[in-house]
Amino acid sequence: MSKPLDVPFEATLHVRDNCLCLHVQRAARALARRFDEALRPVGISSGQFSLLMSLNRPKPPTIGAVSSLLAMDRTTLTANLKPLERRGLVTVSVDPDDRRGRLLTLTPAGLALLARAVPIWTQSHAAVERGLPDADPEALRRALRALS
Repeated sequence: MSKPLDVPFEATLHVRDNCLCLHVQRAARALARRFDEALRPVGISSGQFSLLMSLNRPKPPTIGAVSSLLAMDRTTLTANLKPLERRGLVTVSVDPDDRRGRLLTLTPAGLALLARAVPIWTQSHAAVERGLPDADPEALRRALRALS
């Protein structure tokens, strides 16, 4: 039996202090918790808000277009759509131009929920931006877009 390789504790500290992936994951979880709490009065999570907003378009998007925008695989997107569909916030229909495809549409109830959620998001988002110490929110957005 071979001896496992030793990873010095200093390496752990280096990763803890310098790993962009770790810091982005931690920040994403903290932001999601903050927005989940803010959006609780309208009965949706931050992820559901993002998904509903991604459907707010002049023409219904395909599952592929939404999964690409949200950087989410189609299977996960479909699973996330099901509770919104059961609540009557979203409809999934066959794409008449490609019978294999599906189009996603906000229902009137979904649009009404978004109308109540957007002011909450706006207020929460502004508070997050104000809370960034010595940061340029637009530069942060550009850097995060470059990574994604």
